[in-house]
Amino acid sequence: MSSIPQATYRLQLRAEFGFEDAAGIVGYLSSLGISHAYLSPILQAAPGSAHGYDVVDHSRLSVEMGGRPAFERLSARLAEQRMGAIADVVPNHVAVPTPARLNKALWSVLRDGPGSPYAEWFDVDWGSGNQPLLMAVLGQRIGQVLAEGELAVDGDVLRYYDHEYPLRPGTADLPIAELVTEQWYRLAHWRVADEELNYRRFFDVDTLAAVRVETQEVFEATHALLFELLQEGMLNGFRIDHPDGLADPRGYLRRLAERTGGAWVVVEKILEGDEELPHDWPCAGTTGYDALLRVGGLFIDPSGAAPLAALHSELTGEPADFSPLVVEAKREIVKHGQYAEVHRLVELLARICQDDVRLRDHTRRAFHQVVAELLVQFDVYRAYVVPGEQPAPTAIRVLERAATKAREHLDDDRQETLDVVMDLLLGREVGTASRIDEHARHELIVRFQQTCGPVMAKGIEDTAFYRWFRLSSLNEVGGDPEHFGVSPEEFHAFSSQLNRRWPRTMTTLSTHDTKRSEDVRARLGVLSEQPAAWAEAVREWRRLSEDHRSPLLDGSTEYLFWQTLFGTWGDGPIAVDRMQAYLQKAIREAKRHTTWTAVDEEYEQAVASFVSAVLADSAVLEAVRRFVGKQAAFVRAATLGQKLVQLTMPGVPDVYQGSELVDLSLVDPDNRRAVDYELRIERLRRLDEGARPDDLSDEKLLVTARALRLRRQYPEAFAGGYTPLPTSNGHAVAFARGDEVITIATRLPAALYRLGGWGDSTVVLPSGEWKNVLTGRVVGSGAARIQELLEDLPVALLVRS
Repeated sequence: MSSIPQATYRLQLRAEFGFEDAAGIVGYLSSLGISHAYLSPILQAAPGSAHGYDVVDHSRLSVEMGGRPAFERLSARLAEQRMGAIADVVPNHVAVPTPARLNKALWSVLRDGPGSPYAEWFDVDWGSGNQPLLMAVLGQRIGQVLAEGELAVDGDVLRYYDHEYPLRPGTADLPIAELVTEQWYRLAHWRVADEELNYRRFFDVDTLAAVRVETQEVFEATHALLFELLQEGMLNGFRIDHPDGLADPRGYLRRLAERTGGAWVVVEKILEGDEELPHDWPCAGTTGYDALLRVGGLFIDPSGAAPLAALHSELTGEPADFSPLVVEAKREIVKHGQYAEVHRLVELLARICQDDVRLRDHTRRAFHQVVAELLVQFDVYRAYVVPGEQPAPTAIRVLERAATKAREHLDDDRQETLDVVMDLLLGREVGTASRIDEHARHELIVRFQQTCGPVMAKGIEDTAFYRWFRLSSLNEVGGDPEHFGVSPEEFHAFSSQLNRRWPRTMTTLSTHDTKRSEDVRARLGVLSEQPAAWAEAVREWRRLSEDHRSPLLDGSTEYLFWQTLFGTWGDGPIAVDRMQAYLQKAIREAKRHTTWTAVDEEYEQAVASFVSAVLADSAVLEAVRRFVGKQAAFVRAATLGQKLVQLTMPGVPDVYQGSELVDLSLVDPDNRRAVDYELRIERLRRLDEGARPDDLSDEKLLVTARALRLRRQYPEAFAGGYTPLPTSNGHAVAFARGDEVITIATRLPAALYRLGGWGDSTVVLPSGEWKNVLTGRVVGSGAARIQELLEDLPVALLVRS
């Protein structure tokens, strides 16, 4: 078995589907053509964790998933099939669990403060006077909590309902009001966190505290078990969660490569626009969002952009351009959700400049305005400036681009302050040449970069993407809703570059973080080809549902509902509870009418009532059913086309659990629902015995299994070249892998249908005889008629026979 995966299969492990359950489907994964099981985090997480990213103990495998014995049985089963395992690693943060004692390192710091042996684990601003660690967990202000007797001392523990905190030695007998002020932590109302939190966290999640993995001791302690499993052959590589949150992503990856002997490692890095993964990162590549966007874009018709924009504005009143909403949302995040992080940057700048006579006339208010504006105008997740090193040209361009935009929103008086901040962020000489506080300047460089990512993610992905829905399938992680469609030429250029620079990167179409599954996005994509028909359908549905619409319901929420209803329509509409849960999350993320922290129950009930009424209205559902039925052939082509392209393009393809069949899932937690593997095993058995596919799910399973098995059979071809093949029709995308395998897929099928089909269109096949592994048909070389190649399916997978 190669330690480099040929294909991975993502499994969302949890108490209900643990290591033993995973072992039970290893045979099926092998028959599917998978080489490595790709496991969600396997270390001990907080009680009740549904995802595993809230680790509390790095020294143990998850007990809820079966612990070490069950994991060893899974490993043995994989070994029997000559398969391996990849684990999801969370180096950036740990859980702040309830009760806190479950995290031994945190418990120690809460008890002993800066004197704890674990104090260096956490990124805490203790302040000059040993300021206590903020624990913002109280349901009301501390004065009211004390007055109502909600705190209790139990031996050496302070209790607040389910929360437990250790008492500082020698304080147990103090009066309660004095006792709480003598601890190394400060209990506070939960709303205090966004303004005064003094430990770094994951984005805006107080219950995920960042750890200093850049410290060798922390790195070793948090990775020791993973390294042990890798050394013993029970793991073969890692997926690294959110490396941009680390102090030194490149340094972390270098240390990881050294400790693992260069194991296969991919990073969850979101690349914006034409941004590339830093070439000096020792890893195999990304987790595949860059590929997802290009593959999906192949099936989006650019000509639909303008009419869909007009419809969107008509129904919602939103602006035609997305960019103003991004700026608006990022400003809100900087002002509220990331205020504590911005404040810490401002205090750091003030300290640096107050100690330097040449810089001390720049005020905190000026620094706050400048830092806030830079964060708003930053258009990537991070600029990779390393303290003490000359910044790379790409990093300089990123920062200067943000500064240029920021200048437009700053008064003349703030321009000099911006110049000083820019010089400090780029590590340039500024102020006194002796650099009084070099450590603070280095910290500023790192901490600013660690703040850019949360502002991007919370501002764009978790706010703006829930406010603007010209075509909701484009509102994807790392995506740009204004980039409407990808031409075959653009896709070939991307794939060729991937094959040259990152041939072992991961590719994907669905993950646990995608806003919609690949199949929902494929369905929505066909709307780009027929905006007029879509507009007519939506207007009809709105007319039929007029009596169900509360005056409170806004146009954006309603339009998202209609797109989601169409995108998730299988044999019928999505279940009411799933749609209600999705829209509740969507409107809370949008933060316009209701939020997670300030729920507007009246508005949420209006949305929920609209959903239940529409999904019970037979006239509306029949109208939707008619429209959906007319799209079946187009949806089929897009579903199979994007899947085959992803599975055969350069990189290591990942299949998200269950998505080998048509899977109409929405954002987490909807995409973590249980998978029916017995159904999939039976369907694959039937196909392998020669049965014809019964439906689109069967066809998708056929394409998936045949493509993955071909990768296993011809590893040299897929490790070799990528050659675009000439076609006489832009509705076909075709390429060869090595000298052995050819992929052909139909793109924009609705537009192709309007043009009368393929006609005499051809694709030029290399010399030799070729067999379509999906149908068994054989074809020769030269100009082959696409109509004949795609007679049975809208895709073809050819192998030299």
